[in-house]
Amino acid sequence: MTRVSPLRLLEGSVSLPMMAAVVLAALIHQWSSDDWPLAFWAGTVALVELLPVPAWRELRISMSFPLLMAVAFIYSPGLALLVAFVGSVDPREFRGEVDVWRALFNRAQIGLASFVGSLLFHSVTASVQGWWFRAIGGATLAALAAYIVNATLVGLAASFHYRMPFTQVARKLRIGNPAEFLVSYVGLGVVGMLLARLYLATDRGAWAVALFLLPLLLARQMFFRSRALEEATNELRVRGRVLELLSNRMAEERLDERQQVAKYLHDDLSQRLFRLGVHADVARKHLEAGETQQALELLARIRADRDDASETVRGLLRDLHTATLGRTGLSDALHVFTADLESESKARIHVFVDEFELPAPIQLLAYQIAREAILNAVNHGGPTNVWVSLREMPEDLRLEVRDDGKGFDPETEESDGHYGLSIMRERAGLAGGTIRIDSAPGAGAKVTVSLPRSWLAPPESGGEPPAEPGLGLA
Repeated sequence: MTRVSPLRLLEGSVSLPMMAAVVLAALIHQWSSDDWPLAFWAGTVALVELLPVPAWRELRISMSFPLLMAVAFIYSPGLALLVAFVGSVDPREFRGEVDVWRALFNRAQIGLASFVGSLLFHSVTASVQGWWFRAIGGATLAALAAYIVNATLVGLAASFHYRMPFTQVARKLRIGNPAEFLVSYVGLGVVGMLLARLYLATDRGAWAVALFLLPLLLARQMFFRSRALEEATNELRVRGRVLELLSNRMAEERLDERQQVAKYLHDDLSQRLFRLGVHADVARKHLEAGETQQALELLARIRADRDDASETVRGLLRDLHTATLGRTGLSDALHVFTADLESESKARIHVFVDEFELPAPIQLLAYQIAREAILNAVNHGGPTNVWVSLREMPEDLRLEVRDDGKGFDPETEESDGHYGLSIMRERAGLAGGTIRIDSAPGAGAKVTVSLPRSWLAPPESGGEPPAEPGLGLA
């Protein structure tokens, strides 16, 4: 026996009764030639439904809410349900992007919200043209009730669809501050009441509705701007947290480096210098005693120890050398580092870096990853050539270090910790990036790091986000 999913069960439990209610409302209404405005309202709602505002994932906010509220205030709950069900057109229905059950659920839940809003409004006030205070109060209660019904049904459907807690989904069904969004939505309900009064107060009410569509478009743009601003604010907040984390991490690494340098100077270089001093004293005593051969042997050892200490100091100075990281600092730092390394190795290192602006911590992170990969290639791969590139790609920022050395097995080497791959992975992850290692014995190696393009520049707060298909939120 096939098990029915909770989402399908919800869709059926809402759609079937609402379709029956729509048919019943159509049958019991005494139709006449004076009912043509119902078609006008349904057509107007359908037109506005073509201009939704993306909210979250596949969810949308429909701008037809004040129109549906106006219908709910003018007509009986049954006719409000009928107009909402017929007028809630979703272009995806014609493109085959939603199945029949999803389309019926979208229409049914909007119709139910309109029905509840109309029922509550007519329970509070006799008509739209009644006392202003009572009409506005009834419109406010109706808008709240319609929104609660609509948001609850959409939230449940999205919760089942995305397998997320209902409370988490509910927080996504708004744009901007919750209080401001609620006030704006209730305000649209009051606007619907004013539209209904204007429609009934003149013989050319249809023109009043048509003119109302202009400020409705402005309201749509307001929602778009609010959503874009909220997304930009969230992205800036995330960027700030990441940069703070990176800055702290860099400071910790610099402290570790200083401690390692101090340990090296104390435990290694000072011991070498002490040994040189002892050998020099012994050689002097051999010379004073006329033991020339023993003195020459000690002098040879002193010269070897001196050369070894000098090479170690040069390596330490190279490791401590860091170029200024500014707008073009990353390129300069890589060229300086590779030039020093190339002069001491047999490999030819080719560097290609695009010029673009990155935050200083991200530049330092990219430099450290590239430096680690280059050192691994030169020290362990025995290459003739190493190619280093940092490019701006359409989908990401791509750092690539490739060599023609002997190659290795990435899984084996990473488990042994020989190439420091885990360090590079950790650093790339700090900036929200990924790293890929391509290599095989005898085939060279390639390290590819992808960083988000969002690090290029602060996000802009304008423009419309791309439209997204959705369950529909009236």
